[in-house]
Amino acid sequence: MDATIKDFEAAIAELEGIVKKLEEGDLPLERSLELYERGVQLSRFCHARLEEAERRIEILDERGELRPAPASLAGPAQAPPDEKRGQALPPDRERPR
Repeated sequence: MDATIKDFEAAIAELEGIVKKLEEGDLPLERSLELYERGVQLSRFCHARLEEAERRIEILDERGELRPAPASLAGPAQAPPDEKRGQALPPDRERPR
């Protein structure tokens, strides 16, 4: 990895600047080639960071670590599912009065 590339956002910003300069078209050939080569380095760096992020997301999904929020964060207490549907609870599940 090129030590001059700080992070993904910096690489994208530099790459955008390079594209703008190359599109203007008023650079000598050698300078255009240098910028093109730097653009390829930046592009590869960004692509690698995006692949890493995608792998991390896939790993999280595979491990099942994405869980619903705890009931304490869901708001007011909710009735058990049987009561929500208007069905009586079985005797062993009745709540004390």
